[in-house]
Amino acid sequence: MIDWQPVSTVLLDMDGTLLDLHYDSYFWLTHLPLRYAEQQHISPEQAKSHILERIHREQGTLNWYCVDYWSEQLQLDVASLKQEVSHKIGFRPHVQAFLRQLQRSHQRVVIVTNAHQAGLELKLARTGLASYVDAIHTSHSFGKPKEAPGFWQDLQQVEAFDPAKALLIDDSLPVLRAARDYGIGQLLAVLSPDTQAPANQCDDFAAIHHFNELLPIHSKAPFPV
Repeated sequence: MIDWQPVSTVLLDMDGTLLDLHYDSYFWLTHLPLRYAEQQHISPEQAKSHILERIHREQGTLNWYCVDYWSEQLQLDVASLKQEVSHKIGFRPHVQAFLRQLQRSHQRVVIVTNAHQAGLELKLARTGLASYVDAIHTSHSFGKPKEAPGFWQDLQQVEAFDPAKALLIDDSLPVLRAARDYGIGQLLAVLSPDTQAPANQCDDFAAIHHFNELLPIHSKAPFPV
């Protein structure tokens, strides 16, 4: 599925790839509508319908992922509301074992996420994810989401990776397509981003449900004893 020999940089998405997307699904589809319904004195169903309509308008833009944008639009402290259900933040199955093996390999391991800084900091604090990787970049630092034209070129200016020797693992097909267009050498989709929802379908890319399908990692650099 992956030819590890030429890989010098492993680019990893966070939400839905390393971390269980159930936290985000629950927040946007259940918790936020409840809080918005309380504020607006409407039913949770009306609140959910309103929020989803607004979200769909921003799909594919940086606003889609921006905590500050939604706080302004909904007149709620979205960052604080995210903390209310932060106990639901967690790793997807076998992620930590996969990351530990990557740490012992020759590859540079980089998280590339569309998460807003506020949400990113919350998740890093809950999981200790930063200790597993060499660098973390959020698309908000570049002013464009990962699926936008120009993102990967901008990332390369600060990461200096060789696209042909890079592997990207992500649960978003638009992101994987943008990376393919840029020339990222190997691409892998995650089919089960939310462990409590049905798996996705993917015909465009090699794909896995969980990271145990990639273990052990056969890299050209021997693991230390």
